[in-house]
Amino acid sequence: MEKMFSPWRQIYMDSFKDEKPKNKQAGNKSVFADIPEEEDEERLVLYRGKKNFIIMNLYPYNCGHLLIVPYQQTPRLADLDEETRLEVMNLMDIGMKALTKVMRPHGFNMGANFGQVAGGSVDTHIHFHIVPRWEGDTNFMPLLADTKVISNDMKKAYYDLREAILEIVQ
Repeated sequence: MEKMFSPWRQIYMDSFKDEKPKNKQAGNKSVFADIPEEEDEERLVLYRGKKNFIIMNLYPYNCGHLLIVPYQQTPRLADLDEETRLEVMNLMDIGMKALTKVMRPHGFNMGANFGQVAGGSVDTHIHFHIVPRWEGDTNFMPLLADTKVISNDMKKAYYDLREAILEIVQ
């Protein structure tokens, strides 16, 4: 891959430093905020920790795409206390162990999108992604038809992953 450096664009990029980002959700509760425990199954919440919870992504890149979400709604990692950040990492590990047990992926993508321009669709509530990956899971459908085929039943995956997580944390 060729790279082209354009340092003259720095002037343009600097012009946005003082501008407040346009945020459709500013001041509103996110879709992750205050999910009642009685809605866990319906909303696909797999596990509740002390400071964070694990939920299945309703719009997954691959089946089994999990999110680790702090109960505290904030867009900034710096706003989370040390205990919350540590539990995020522990829940990432538990999520990957459960996915390995249930779905046997060949690898994982892990990460977070900070801000709408970085791909954060819920940019007012920080959350972390675990995406299971399989050899050959990228094919012509997303490339040519802008369509991702998810072959697994989400509810079955939910029950299997929830059971695996409960076995792991016991």
